[in-house]
Amino acid sequence: MASKLCPMLLRTAIRAAPELLERNSGLSLPPRCEGHRNTPDNNPELPFKFTAQNEAIIAEILKRYPPQYKKAAVMPLLDLGQRQHGFCSISVMNEVARVLEMPPMRVYEVASFYTMYNRTPVGKYHVQVCTTTPCQLGGCGSDIIVKTIKEELGVSHGGETTPDGLFTFVEVECLGACVNAPMVQINDDYYEDLTPETTKQLLQALKASASGGGNTALKVPAPGPLSGRQTCENSAGPTNLMSEPWGTETTRSDL
Repeated sequence: MASKLCPMLLRTAIRAAPELLERNSGLSLPPRCEGHRNTPDNNPELPFKFTAQNEAIIAEILKRYPPQYKKAAVMPLLDLGQRQHGFCSISVMNEVARVLEMPPMRVYEVASFYTMYNRTPVGKYHVQVCTTTPCQLGGCGSDIIVKTIKEELGVSHGGETTPDGLFTFVEVECLGACVNAPMVQINDDYYEDLTPETTKQLLQALKASASGGGNTALKVPAPGPLSGRQTCENSAGPTNLMSEPWGTETTRSDL
């Protein structure tokens, strides 16, 4: 009798667990995002639809894939939704699932795996500072850059947002610009070869730009190295490959 009763009780408990968990903790489970907690600015009741312009972009994106494999477009569509909405909300994910005709959970899995999808709101400027070893060792070191940004913005690098909603500050792993360390990514742009002074100037220029200030001294610099070099060339100038390269028509001068 016990052997028949235990499986039945186990099945009953499994069926009841999601409902009890959601009711008691506010944790939303499928068909909403597993691990997602509803907030006033991020819940399934908030409508989201792609704009007509983005729908045209989606149509172009879907042309890259056979119709039966259109779910492969989940990553670019999530990015598109994030750019339109400001972050990758549960409503954005649900709309991507609807457009691609795939289970919402498959979209949640992608959005929660890749760190480029922000599942909570971020500021107008998303400041991502690299603290991996090359940035820690390069130039003045990323530790002093982190300290400078903390002091300038008044928030920590754990994903905090400034009270005015302008800046979200987060620490990230290698961004692939090691030769121009230390560096930060702000939205889609890289700013490299940083010093405490150039970092402060950059943040102050972004603040002025957001407020509509016309101070030309605080003009936002172009993305890239802030040290004066163009890309990742030696700042001291060329030091090798200066002579005529050897080839079939090159012979030694003593022959």
